[in-house]
Amino acid sequence: MNMKLEFKWSRLESFTALELYQIIKARESIFVVEQHCPYQETDELDLHAWHLSALVNGELAAYARVVEPGINNSQPSIGRVMTLKKFRGLGIGRALMEEAIKFTEQTYPENDIKISAQEYLQKFYKSLGFYASGDPYDEDGIAHIDMIKQVNTLDR
Repeated sequence: MNMKLEFKWSRLESFTALELYQIIKARESIFVVEQHCPYQETDELDLHAWHLSALVNGELAAYARVVEPGINNSQPSIGRVMTLKKFRGLGIGRALMEEAIKFTEQTYPENDIKISAQEYLQKFYKSLGFYASGDPYDEDGIAHIDMIKQVNTLDR
């Protein structure tokens, strides 16, 4: 598959109706339907987030959001990380996270980054520089663990 991966950052109010529809539909299909978690997937954090769309040849392939510091946590947090089924196994998830980390470090340079990782993905997030913080916990029937990526103090 000839793949042109493109990243697009948006605030909620700058989405077209169609872009927003595609993101909400994709998030629900993964976080509610596929993972069998009946919860309010679209939440008030969306209003305080930067939304990252990864497009392959113009089609939504993956998504994540960066919630500003001071809203849900003292640190900025990356969440709702997902790759749509047909695009899995192509390394898009790693590229998406690398882009999200780079953006978050540039936008909030004084802050560590927090994520609430599904426990089975701990190794993946470790490879991106996150470390486990605290004990695993249950969120909507799925084991999660908080992970932190510390500010790169060498750059200061």
